[in-house]
Amino acid sequence: MSTLRIKAVTPLAGKRLLVTFVNGVQKVYDCQQILQLDRFQLLRNEAFFKAVTVDPGGYGVSWNDQMDLSEYELWHNGVEVEHGVVEETEMRLVGHS
Repeated sequence: MSTLRIKAVTPLAGKRLLVTFVNGVQKVYDCQQILQLDRFQLLRNEAFFKAVTVDPGGYGVSWNDQMDLSEYELWHNGVEVEHGVVEETEMRLVGHS
């Protein structure tokens, strides 16, 4: 099966990304695993991390022209979560429930 394209991305607490794929599957990708790499050092800055966007066509996510993650990486190394559960948990953590 080929990797699916990305529909949406939401930055979460703890340097994690909630990635929604076009088939409706949601996965959480923990960016802590890439923070030790030199090219991803800017992600330690919270404001920069939160500026993540979906690339045109849904073939990855990016923060700028030099910093991105492919849909393959996010699909294969993300952890599948039940739709809606992560958003509800995050809202409780920040006191919006």
